Amino acid sequence: MQSLKTEDRNLLLFFLIAFGFTWLFWILEALAMRGFLGSSVLVDFLLSEGNPAAWGPFVSAFLLTWWNERGRGVIGLLKRGVDYGFPRVWWVPTMLIFPLICGGALLFAILGGDRVPDLFWVSSPSLIVTFFFSVLLFQGPLQEEFGWRGYALGRLQTRFNALNSSIILGLVWGAWHLPYFWVGQEAIYTYTFLPLVFSAILMSILLTWLYNNTGGSILVALVFHTMFNYSMQVFPALETEVGGLFYLIFFVATVAAVLAIWGPRRLVRPEKRNS
Repeated sequence: MQSLKTEDRNLLLFFLIAFGFTWLFWILEALAMRGFLGSSVLVDFLLSEGNPAAWGPFVSAFLLTWWNERGRGVIGLLKRGVDYGFPRVWWVPTMLIFPLICGGALLFAILGGDRVPDLFWVSSPSLIVTFFFSVLLFQGPLQEEFGWRGYALGRLQTRFNALNSSIILGLVWGAWHLPYFWVGQEAIYTYTFLPLVFSAILMSILLTWLYNNTGGSILVALVFHTMFNYSMQVFPALETEVGGLFYLIFFVATVAAVLAIWGPRRLVRPEKRNS
């Protein structure tokens, strides 16, 4: 019981540190963008690519892991970020789900009469590869997944089933993005806050499914999150008039299929449930 209370406290601390770190820098960035902080070296830093706001979950996860487990725990967390010792079949959904969802939504929108949005990679196909690594390293996955999945998800699943853990983490994850609505330029931030939260919940369910079936591999979470951000920009369905609707339909259908086939309690393959 004492251990469970300690883990609950650690989880709460994780969320507080992740939010505090990120919101501090994003709120300051939003103020700087609107000229409230004047002009200074600090303002230049806040408006630069070096702004560390998105690193909140990463910083929180490693700080608390070091505090409780010292170097051994930190090394263990890092190793899970390169763990590929899971069945290779799981690379198929990891790599293909979001290109199919976003690409399919864009295709249906175009077939329905929408204009073709700007596809930056058409004129330079090599960008398809280099852009993947840019997204992985600089656009969220590396900064977030060691925290959300690597630290928080397992602890949530000691108290709640896989679906409920995913919903809780999705709500928290969505709320964490709130200040970014005054900073971000991506298409999804032109919508209201609730669609992003709903998307975060759906995404969390799929991430839990992959995480649980790969033995808690943070590597899979990193790549899947990358494919999500990557596909949204390579196949910008949300920039069309009806592409967002097809995107939502395909996204919800995928999550519903996963829940129906793998079950909401553990989101693992049937043969694993009896092991």
